[in-house]
Amino acid sequence: EITIPTLHDGTLAGMGRHVMSVVVQYAPYELKGGWEASREAFADHVVKTIAAFAPNLPDQIVAREMLAPPDLEREFGMTGGHWHHGDLAVDQMLMLRPVPGFAQYASPVPGLYLCGAGTHPGGGVMGAAGMNAAKRILAMEAPS
Repeated sequence: EITIPTLHDGTLAGMGRHVMSVVVQYAPYELKGGWEASREAFADHVVKTIAAFAPNLPDQIVAREMLAPPDLEREFGMTGGHWHHGDLAVDQMLMLRPVPGFAQYASPVPGLYLCGAGTHPGGGVMGAAGMNAAKRILAMEAPS
């Protein structure tokens, strides 16, 4: 997932510059040798992959920050560094999020509903999980 917030808010970077955010899914929490040994190579690989579609990108980068899953956990409280607040495993995808028995925004506690990055459709700042949870609540709590 690539976003360039400066396309909408130029105050985030200097004149004529942009900020690009790249989220790479499924990066492992632990690497053989640790993230410190692989951090720059991983970031280089991501830039190289994007450069296949945007060839001038590498020459435009003046600074970068690479946050590995342990960094996301430490800085933002994302357990395991999961952007979606939990594994995107087969038994936890789509309408089964976050886990079976707690899916489709319901919980075993009457009147307690779930929303957020751990519920369908997942992380990101789009509000879809909240909207879906609100619809579920209205459907379940509506007077007969």
